[in-house]
Amino acid sequence: MTRLIRFNKPFDVLPQFTDRGQAEGPRKTLSNFIDCPGVYPAGRLDRDSEGLMLLTDTGRLQAWISDPKNKMPKTYWVQVEGTPDEAALLALRNGVELKDGVTRPAKAQHMEEPERLWARMPPIRVRKSVPDSWIKLTITEGRNRQVRRMTAAVGHPTLRLVRYSIGAWTLDGLAQAQWEDLEVPRIPGPAKPSFKPQRQHTATAKRRTKADTISGKSPRSAAVDSGGSGQPDRAARKPRQKTRRKP
Repeated sequence: MTRLIRFNKPFDVLPQFTDRGQAEGPRKTLSNFIDCPGVYPAGRLDRDSEGLMLLTDTGRLQAWISDPKNKMPKTYWVQVEGTPDEAALLALRNGVELKDGVTRPAKAQHMEEPERLWARMPPIRVRKSVPDSWIKLTITEGRNRQVRRMTAAVGHPTLRLVRYSIGAWTLDGLAQAQWEDLEVPRIPGPAKPSFKPQRQHTATAKRRTKADTISGKSPRSAAVDSGGSGQPDRAARKPRQKTRRKP
């Protein structure tokens, strides 16, 4: 039975179940919070980011959620340095030039600090000389650290990043570090092939049959005259003349 769960990932947690890098000591992973064998993330969320993650035990569902070709929207609450003006927001909406190419058009707007937002541990570094503000950013891609690179490109580095939604799934009603099962959606499949004959070819065949009937030709002889697949009658072939060699 297919399973889909949502998880509110805290800050400083690896988006995987095992920690392969032990040089700096044990780091928190998904296994510290989720006791659900057989599931794996449908997409990533950086260690220094927080918020919604989806996990499933089915490869087809995982691919449908995470594949950028499906353009599933992801909405982020982003705390940035300074206050982006309309030109900066317009740049985010139209697409930002990054090292790996221009980003797809996005949705960007100012927002108040989210209500009932949990405190981050450790808290962000606040500079008294530089104000900060919040924006809501919706993208349909999944490049490495894309949101952080986008806000930096328009002059407003990201201080805190919280993913609020993936497609129709949101954080609503889910406390930090908690997870719960979701209703599994129906995955759209490829269109069924059509077995109807092509109209153009059918119409052409009908016109040829009608014309052959009027001219008194049989379908076989008509196919031969028109260079079709029929074979001409052997008796109708002109005999090949033999030439005698001169002595």
